[in-house]
Amino acid sequence: MTVLVIGGAASGKSEFAESLLLKSPVRPRIYLATMEPFGAEARARIQKHRAMRAAKGFQTLERYTDLAGAVVPEGSAVLLECLGNLCANERYSPQGAGAENAENVILNGICRLAAQSRELVVVSNEVGSGGSAYEGDTLDYIRLLASIHCRLAAWADAVCEVSCGLPFYHKGRERL
Repeated sequence: MTVLVIGGAASGKSEFAESLLLKSPVRPRIYLATMEPFGAEARARIQKHRAMRAAKGFQTLERYTDLAGAVVPEGSAVLLECLGNLCANERYSPQGAGAENAENVILNGICRLAAQSRELVVVSNEVGSGGSAYEGDTLDYIRLLASIHCRLAAWADAVCEVSCGLPFYHKGRERL
């Protein structure tokens, strides 16, 4: 089962996504983290999150690009956090796929994860309703992430948007 969880900043999307897998009997629980450790502040934040996840029974696997190269235990429960970071990494990082290839590389990686795992929850940032006019590279990034959302939502079993900590299912329902 694949679930896409989207939401704005501080919407509660990450906590909700974690709760889906915390209720599940599937083990092991893998937390696939995509935030690159740029600077001391980011490294401290990553350490804090790693410790919090471990206390909840998650094993952390860090993967900044090349999601298809990630290997998780067959039949595991995987939480991919977050698609927005992965999209930026693939688009802008020297190790990434680049602007032309990022979408297909990311979606192929998610398909590979879905095939390896029994349950996959993908967390992403809501884009498109910010109310601001964007231009250039920012607009291209938003369009890329929005396109990935649409393609992933088409084949995911469930799509849930979290707002104010409350889940709203656009497709499917909570089944984990």
